[in-house]
Amino acid sequence: MLKSLLGQSGESRAASFLQAHGLRLVTRNWRCRFGEIDLVMHDGAVLVFVEVRVRSRADFGGAAASVTTAKQKRLLAAARQYLANLKTLPPCRFDVVALSGGMEPEWIRNAFDDVG
Repeated sequence: MLKSLLGQSGESRAASFLQAHGLRLVTRNWRCRFGEIDLVMHDGAVLVFVEVRVRSRADFGGAAASVTTAKQKRLLAAARQYLANLKTLPPCRFDVVALSGGMEPEWIRNAFDDVG
């Protein structure tokens, strides 16, 4: 499935925002059979899996509210697959960058860590 221009633009904006805050981009749009990780970045020694959510309007809870439990489970599965390809396991976290209605990016560090 092709990403929308809004989604691609949002990911670029989120990557630039995070890089301005000291994170270093490892890869974008990493895909496996479990799904896609929008951005993989380093925050010092920590490997950060970033979900970027874009909504043109802030109605219904905005972009951050759209990261459902089901989406979290898919991200966790994809991250496990990504980590399986590494020789050593770094400390990791899951962040969300929410872009809603032209507002400033909302960066949610440690947005979730395990979904039972």
